[in-house]
Amino acid sequence: MKANQIIRRPLVTEKSTLMRETGANVIAFEVDPAANKIQVRDAVEELFKVKVAEVRLFNVKGKVKRMGRYAGKRRDWRKAYVRLKEGEKAPDFIEGV
Repeated sequence: MKANQIIRRPLVTEKSTLMRETGANVIAFEVDPAANKIQVRDAVEELFKVKVAEVRLFNVKGKVKRMGRYAGKRRDWRKAYVRLKEGEKAPDFIEGV
């Protein structure tokens, strides 16, 4: 897989913003469900030119949603928390999002 196929989009949530700003130096991404930690690490290092210290992956189950009498389900997806090494800075586009 190519790096831009592994990293789908950055996650901008209250939790991820707090983790990035409090000195934990962690960035959250939605990643391909088939990707493993090594692939995610290599993709982040290639795309953003930073050094990665740790990668944590989580499988997120899609919620069941209803519209009147019709029920549907959101898709399952995978989340990655990537901690950067000391001295590394998050990419600029994530800071402004």
